[in-house]
Amino acid sequence: MVLVQEADFDSAALIAAMRQRTAGKAGALVSFTGYVRDYAENAQTRTLFLEHYPGMCEREIEALCATAKERWDVQDCLVVHRVGELHNADQIVFVAVASAHRGDSFRACEFLIDALKTRAPFWKRETLASGDRFWVQQRDEDAEKTDQWAAPRDQA
Repeated sequence: MVLVQEADFDSAALIAAMRQRTAGKAGALVSFTGYVRDYAENAQTRTLFLEHYPGMCEREIEALCATAKERWDVQDCLVVHRVGELHNADQIVFVAVASAHRGDSFRACEFLIDALKTRAPFWKRETLASGDRFWVQQRDEDAEKTDQWAAPRDQA
């Protein structure tokens, strides 16, 4: 399941719903919650505004979940990503993966987090406490991390 929304989310409720959907099949559930943080060095973030390409964004995230299910023994994937104006320390993204074994859940969850940063069509504009604004650029390290997942399954 993929949700792109302005509203905040309840991680505990999302995990409980996934546990119910996978009851008796999943032996592990790994989740990740990401928060808005200061992107600029030596400056405080006031807001982060996220834009997305509606429809295309959800399809790309669904494709990433399908890839995770193909590469690992995954029963369920859930990605919730917020858009709109967010403040420092607000929740921005939630990813959860359920599988029979923990290794598959950990690897699939990490893959999804890495791929979201580079493949999902989101654009982030940061506004600093000073009022300065800028678009957050993709970091080379993020692209390199995502590229590592292209390695054959036994190397990932």
